[in-house]
Amino acid sequence: MRIFIAFEGSFEPFDVSADETVEAVKLMIKDFFHIPLSEDEQGRRYLELMYAGATLKDSWSLTDVGVSFCSTLKCFVKEEEKPTLYVFNAVTQETMRIMESISLLGKKVSDLRTLVALKCGFPLSVFCLRTPEGLEMYDCNTLRDYQIDIGMTLRLDVWDGWKEFLMGCLLGQKLKVQRYLPNEGPVLKYQKRVALYIAAFYGYVELTEWALKQGVRPNEAVGVHPYRAWCHEALHADVSKCPIHAAVEAGQLLILKAFVNCSVLCLECKNAAGQTPLAIAFKHKQKDCVLYLLSKMWSTVSFLKISVPMRIYIKIKQWMLRAQSHNLNKSQLCGARVFGAKVGDTVMMVDGFTKPKMTSKSWHKAGNKDSEGTVGKLPPLREQTVSRKPVNLLTISQQDTRGQTPKFPPLVDSNTFSEIQKQQKNRKKITATARNKKNLIKNTYLPQVPLPPVSRVGYSHPSFYHATPRAGCLLRSSLASFSKHSGKTPRENAIYCLAVASAFKEKRWLQQLRIATALAKNSISHLTTQGGLMSCENPPEIVL
Repeated sequence: MRIFIAFEGSFEPFDVSADETVEAVKLMIKDFFHIPLSEDEQGRRYLELMYAGATLKDSWSLTDVGVSFCSTLKCFVKEEEKPTLYVFNAVTQETMRIMESISLLGKKVSDLRTLVALKCGFPLSVFCLRTPEGLEMYDCNTLRDYQIDIGMTLRLDVWDGWKEFLMGCLLGQKLKVQRYLPNEGPVLKYQKRVALYIAAFYGYVELTEWALKQGVRPNEAVGVHPYRAWCHEALHADVSKCPIHAAVEAGQLLILKAFVNCSVLCLECKNAAGQTPLAIAFKHKQKDCVLYLLSKMWSTVSFLKISVPMRIYIKIKQWMLRAQSHNLNKSQLCGARVFGAKVGDTVMMVDGFTKPKMTSKSWHKAGNKDSEGTVGKLPPLREQTVSRKPVNLLTISQQDTRGQTPKFPPLVDSNTFSEIQKQQKNRKKITATARNKKNLIKNTYLPQVPLPPVSRVGYSHPSFYHATPRAGCLLRSSLASFSKHSGKTPRENAIYCLAVASAFKEKRWLQQLRIATALAKNSISHLTTQGGLMSCENPPEIVL
């Protein structure tokens, strides 16, 4: 069977059998035209046959696809570049292809993270990269330091408990984003900035409006997680990017207009490289954004008797804001403020020293509780010898239908039943009274006075202290009598006295200790004068 092959302007006949495969025909074409084909780690060069507008697969035979006598097949040489690296996103469960030159392997991890952020739309401070072995990759190191080679698949991990929140941001689901917001103040503000950044990147109008109503500014930097606010020396430079920069990079014109209407300071908001949104739009070839920003930058702002160019108006507004708040500098006004750590803030993430908190754990596995998803469960039924609760007929009927015999509580005498009731009431009163006193002293005074833990040793005096058996008996009886009449143990009384003495803040600690000692002695002497302690007993010495 003769067919014709059209290749690069030439039209050549080939004699093939009817059951010939497409792969065999390609080999014939390669040998006839002397076409160099190759396949390596960087890419491959291969032939592609088309018949009737469809690409033929190698395993097909000519008769299977309807190639008949004197049919014409078109042949093309295709060049396909293989991705330098693959990145598996733990949030979306998808694999991203990094199509860069092989020189990327000699660069730092920070450069790779910048490329990944432009592909997935996440702020840099939200995720980290890990090697195939699970080792976290830090920005200051190169890819060669982690022995990364062409074609390897890296893993993108996010903060624990953030998967559902980030998935809601990627889908633009406002209710889902609100559901998985934390209650903690600094982390809550940070996640709202992240939500606005992702909404600006993907162009979600509803989520953007909600974040703006929450007080998030489009010219405010996303920054870093509050747990990493102290690690400013190891932070990526692009953590100072703002939602306005994300909107311009992605070409989201509608979001860009909303941001400019919210604050004209967005027009002069610079990133870490000192580029304005107009320069970023030129760099990423966003034509519509460029035209809009140009029209805004060259416009004028009209007042009653004067019109001011937009650039002058922005400078006046920045000057007014600096006058209102002296502790804000120009970088803060354009949204480049990143470091806001204060003494007392929590430090949870230090590269290479703390337990990793970016392992992409789900909301529930990270230890969070979903108040909306919890379902109340009744405790299991247990057999009791005495029961004052009515019998559940519904339960009995269900048990009967299952073929089980219902078990009823045994009959008891009325006198025995009343005695048991009294015992239960007395026991509950005693337990409740003791628990209330213990919680009152523990919760009210103990946090104010940090004392050493209670000794587990069998004796309550130092090892060098010796006493006669009679003195020990008197001491134990005195302590028991003190606890009975005062309602507090000697240790609890000491805690109370120290808590009262700590209110004298202008005095030194030793002076407060003397005050606490005097208060403890006075409390014992007060009980002695009232006859609370027996006259034959010596009041116990309070040791602080």
